Amino acid sequence: MATQNPSPESAGKHTPYRKFRLPEPLWDAYETVCKRVFSRERSEDLVEHIRTVVSEYGNADELAKMELAERELEERRSRKGGRPRKQPAGD
Repeated sequence: MATQNPSPESAGKHTPYRKFRLPEPLWDAYETVCKRVFSRERSEDLVEHIRTVVSEYGNADELAKMELAERELEERRSRKGGRPRKQPAGD
């Protein structure tokens, strides 16, 4: 997995992109399953899965990192006035 390197002027202003390899048909299927079953985007599902895994299996250091990340996300959203959840198509 690779992390997109931010430019020096944008460092710390946004969450970095992550890249990983996955066959296109599986990625497409995952997209439609997430929308149909969970009414959310793939990225939301992946983030929720990561939170669940860290919550269940993380040690004290890993849980502290997750808490730090949650505070960072909360602070970023408060600066933007909060980011409303996307509504599924047709609602």
